[in-house]
Amino acid sequence: MYEGMIAETTTMRGHGGDDIMAYLARPLGAGPFPGVVLIHHAPGWDEWYREATRKFAHHGYAAISPNLYHREGPGSPDDVAAKVRAAGGVPDDQVIGDVEGAMRYLRALPYHNGKVGVIGTCSGGRQTYLVACRGKGVDAAVDCWGGRVVMSQQELNPRQPVAPIDYTKDLSCPLLGLFGEEDQSPTPEQVALHEEELKKHGKTYEFHMYSNAGHGFFYYDRPNYRIEQALDGWNKVFAFFEKHLSVPSGAGAGV
Repeated sequence: MYEGMIAETTTMRGHGGDDIMAYLARPLGAGPFPGVVLIHHAPGWDEWYREATRKFAHHGYAAISPNLYHREGPGSPDDVAAKVRAAGGVPDDQVIGDVEGAMRYLRALPYHNGKVGVIGTCSGGRQTYLVACRGKGVDAAVDCWGGRVVMSQQELNPRQPVAPIDYTKDLSCPLLGLFGEEDQSPTPEQVALHEEELKKHGKTYEFHMYSNAGHGFFYYDRPNYRIEQALDGWNKVFAFFEKHLSVPSGAGAGV
């Protein structure tokens, strides 16, 4: 059976009406395909996120990864990310606006099925949870080892004024969380606090804590990569999105 996809950079309307760059990948064919927004990690809008965007397209999704650091100007992902860190990170309101813009972009595509999931890793996991609680139109969310969902008072700042865990009562969609026992951000204790809050508010969620894994265990190009845990985690991601985004059985690139 023929398979194919299109992957390219594009421009989309983000927070405040700003035009920002994004990476878009989709299967060839008429669809309809569910959508996924990928929220990149603190190392920036980098090669791993382009590959992950294409991975979702291969599995039958229209996927988009907006460049949350676009406003910092051009440069290598490492250099731009360093500028963002020096400024104290991206404002939470701006992230929510950019991701909502990406969701609108997907829903305007003629081959989209109307449903959108959001996934992020590292800081993108934290931002995924924020969007799932404060944004509009998220049908399913995946938080991969998102640090600083639980925040101390000292960690709050004008750009990130409220700990994401404090928005839990407003979580509007099912949540999948993937974590490592050896991670320090979030620690297993912080994940447990997060889970307690989800239970308190009766939210639909599933958390998985992996032994012998730390932060970023999906990243095949880094020392923290753990192949067995990563393969299992990806399987859980696709099963979760298939359940909540109504992926037709057997859908794939070109179907």
